Parts: sequence; C-alpha cells; structure tokens
Amino acid sequence: MGNPLYAALFYPLAQRDSVVLELAEGRQIGGADFHAMIAQAAHALRACGVEPGDRVAVQVAKSPEALAVYAATVSIGAVFLPLNTAYTAAELGYFLGDARPRVFLCDPGTAAGLAEMVRAEAARLETLDGVGGGSFSAMMAGAPKSFAPSDRAPGDLAAILYTSGTTGRSKGAMLSHENLLSNARVLAELWQFTDRDVLLHALPIFHTHGLFVASNVSFLTGGRMIFLPGFDLERVLALLPRASVMMGVPTFYTRLLEEPRFDRDLVAHMRLFVSGSAPLLAETHQAFEARTGHRILERYGMTETNMNTSNPYAGERRAGTVGFPLPGVELRIMGEVGEVQPGEVGGIEVRGPNVFLGYWQMPEKTAEELRPDGWFITGDLGRVDADGYVQIVGRAKDLVISGGFNVYPIEVEMALDEQPGVLESAVIGLPHPDFGEAVFAVLVAQKGVTLDAGAVLAGLRERLARFKQPKAAVVVEALPRNAMGKVQKAELRKRYAGWFQG
Repeated sequence: MGNPLYAALFYPLAQRDSVVLELAEGRQIGGADFHAMIAQAAHALRACGVEPGDRVAVQVAKSPEALAVYAATVSIGAVFLPLNTAYTAAELGYFLGDARPRVFLCDPGTAAGLAEMVRAEAARLETLDGVGGGSFSAMMAGAPKSFAPSDRAPGDLAAILYTSGTTGRSKGAMLSHENLLSNARVLAELWQFTDRDVLLHALPIFHTHGLFVASNVSFLTGGRMIFLPGFDLERVLALLPRASVMMGVPTFYTRLLEEPRFDRDLVAHMRLFVSGSAPLLAETHQAFEARTGHRILERYGMTETNMNTSNPYAGERRAGTVGFPLPGVELRIMGEVGEVQPGEVGGIEVRGPNVFLGYWQMPEKTAEELRPDGWFITGDLGRVDADGYVQIVGRAKDLVISGGFNVYPIEVEMALDEQPGVLESAVIGLPHPDFGEAVFAVLVAQKGVTLDAGAVLAGLRERLARFKQPKAAVVVEALPRNAMGKVQKAELRKRYAGWFQG
C-alpha cells in the first residue's frame, strides 16, 4: 500500500547529499542526514508508544528537529497535531482533552507547569527546545538512523489543525495524506518550483502556511530551505541574496518596505514573493512593485482546505484579489437561493481534493459546513469579477448589518486606507440603539503622522453611501493580530462593545 505523503516528501531524502536545510547560524543539513534525523525521531515516537492513528501533539519552537518530528509522525502513520506556541495552559487543556494525543512535546521551560494537566489527559510528556535539546532529543540521539514506514492509504488521516479561536470554539480540521499531497503538487507546478529553488522560510511551522505550503512544496520538489526561527529583519536582509523564493505574511513585506536597504538590487535574483494568511493591502502591493520591480503573488487558503486560489505565476497578479481557483479546485459564490451573478457578493464554497475530511469528533459541525456532495462552506464572503479573479470581501461573521443594510467591511477599509495619513484600518459592527449595528472604524496612522479621525471620516462622504460610512472612529498605535498576521476583529468588538451605548 505504501505511505503516500512519506513516499513523496521524505523518502527521496535518503539518497540526497545536497543541502536541504540551511540554518541562521550557517549550519547546513544534507538530505541523507535529515532523513536519518526523521528515522531517529520515528524510533523515539515508537518508544513513547505511538502507533498508526495515534495523535502526536507538539508545542515547540521551530527547529530542524521539530520539522523531523512532523515527518516522523507521517512515516509512523500517526496524526500530527501542531499547536501555536502562544497558546496558554488553559487553551492547551482543551486541545489535549479533545484530541487525546499519545504524546505531547513541549519546551523544557514549560514542562513543569504542564505536567499535571498532561498526565490527566493520559498523554506522555517529552521536551524539545529550539536548539535541539530536551528529553525527546536525547531519545533521538541513541536511536537507529533507518526506519520502515507504516502503510497508509491516501484517505487516511495525516494531521489535525485546530482553527483559530480558544476553548470550545476551536475545531480540529482533519487533513488526509491526499489533502496535503494533492495541494503540494498543484502549488509546485503552478508556482514553477524546481530543485534549484532556495526558499527563505521565516514562517512558523504550527500553521498551514509554513508547514503544508512552504515546507511540503520545498520537500516535494527537492529544493533547499533557509530555515529561520522567525522573521528577523536583519537576518532576512542578509540572507535574501541567497534565496530565490520567499513566502510571508503581509507584515513581512511592510517591514521590509520600511527599510531603505531593501531595494531592487537586493532582490534582483529573486523569482517569486508569495503572501498569504491575511489580506495584503493594495497599497503594499503597489509600493512593493515600485521598490523592487516584483509583484507579490497573493493566494487564498484555509486551515480546512490548504490553498484554494492563487494569482497567476505568469500573468497579471491583480492587487486586492486572490486570483483564480487552483487546478482541480472548484469555487462558487452562493446567495440565499443558489449561485449569485458575476460581480455579486455571496458566500464562498469550494470543492476539491484539498478539502478536509471533517472536524475531529464534531459530526454535527461537520454536517453544517461540509455538504454531502463535497462543497465546503468557507464562511468567507467574496465575489468573482468579470475576468474570473476572486476577491475576498470578509468573513460572514464580520458582515455589518446597519439599519437593515449590509455593509462589507473590506469596502469601507479600502476607502479608509486611501485617506491621507492612514496606514491601515479595521471596520467592525458595534451594537447601536437606533441602527441595531453601527459601522465603527479603528485606524492606524502612517509613521510620523498625527491622524484626525474626524477628518478621515469626512473624506468618505463623497466616496461611500451614507449607511456604509463609519458612525465613529478611533486611532490606535497598532491593530491586534494573531501569529499569522490576521487582524483579531473579535478582540476589537469586545474592546469597543459599549461605544454607542451611552
């Protein structure tokens, strides 16, 4: 039967002497050496009692060893469960109680505080730090450097990723070998990856973007990764001349644009910059092209589906859009009584081999969001323009209904971001005694600018219908974001909930 994901991504490393991972301090790891590390991690997991189908939960710093644990979990036929390093003990308690992993790997510094909770969930606790230390590394060190992978079918479970949120609201998206492998193959071909590519990897590996897009595509095509612990501006500037591709979130690109040393000469050899995980402002898109000559390629994905759409590699990469559905992926825009007309806003649904199996131990929630015929209700609102480009308007839960009229936050945000002195904005709906909900804007000023919120709102009077115009606005130093750069609108709604309540 084989093991589809292991066979495609990791088995070829055994015969490869060229560099797979290059670390920030200059250390290089060749393919055969990394394959041996995977085997040692697999033996260590087996020593922890892990069998095919068991869950392996990790909350550890990014490192080659952490990446090897992912590959080892795949080779055993177990289920990989990466957890955000920012999660608190209370949040971890929910995830461990829900997923019931056989083993939980954490940082040595947090182990003592988590030990009792982990024992209560009947999981084995081992440690792994960001420089290859910890009890699990010690187990790896004495293990054999070869390992026979377990058989798995394409539809077998490979990973569970919890959707953003905390406690009972988080859902474990179940991703199969075929889900992950089909998406990696499509992206590798669409973005023209080869074994000559060097990917600058500064993303976390507890998330789809850094793990299942960046890492899987690089492994699949035999390229090299410059594997950084995180985004450090000085390191990125120093290492960019050795890369050919960079994947990032919008904040990576805005921070680079703030640095005068980041110029056309520095990236003359680069072939591709990819952005995702959060919307890229059209202003950033345009400023990046003006500075470097490169147009950032923006795409659209989700925890439940990996990637769904992409702007073209060869062709117009249109600012403010996420391009076209990927080959093999269907996308439709649905209204209350069926598909809407081109250009109209509706709910985005997708279908294809990338779409997840369902939510872990949540059959009712799965039935609500995954139709019997395979269409997944994403919860995103969007439209498809006359040329077929998909534009994300926002989350359905972020739709503002003010006085009976629908207001799509992204339309208001785009108008606000074009006002003098505005760096970025977030638009939310807040309870209002007359309108039910009122449109409210949170603004961030450009560097060195003192922003007058009233003047910004006045600038919208000729731009937007009155019902779309914010009833009030505040100026803040920064918008709250999660680890992948997404604005946390739920936090803003909570923070300003009583604004219109007197």
